[in-house]
Amino acid sequence: QVQLVESGGGLVQPGGSLRLSCAASGSIFSINDMGWYRQAPGKQRELVAAITSGGTTNYADSVKGRFTISRDNAKNTVYLQMNSLKPEDTAVYYCNANIRVLWRDYFRDYWGQGTQVTVSS
Repeated sequence: QVQLVESGGGLVQPGGSLRLSCAASGSIFSINDMGWYRQAPGKQRELVAAITSGGTTNYADSVKGRFTISRDNAKNTVYLQMNSLKPEDTAVYYCNANIRVLWRDYFRDYWGQGTQVTVSS
């Protein structure tokens, strides 16, 4: 069994910063890509940023230059540093990881429970 536990969401003023963390735990053999998605009310879930096990990153155009994704492979943890936050960044942010568990020979996606980020004055 695998769990992804997110932390770091909250309320912040426009222009402020937040750092999200997501730790994967359980019977993990290996982790491929990790990433962050978000879903605003009435909108579809969208990719915010992703990072491969080797450190290659990919960002949505809307967050390039403001958000930075990173990971600590030893801790099975992915981070999202969010700077210069805007009201349109308000959403529930979900952690995603492509994981192979000990008793399987394939990878599958796992999701965190989501953490609310609200940008408002």
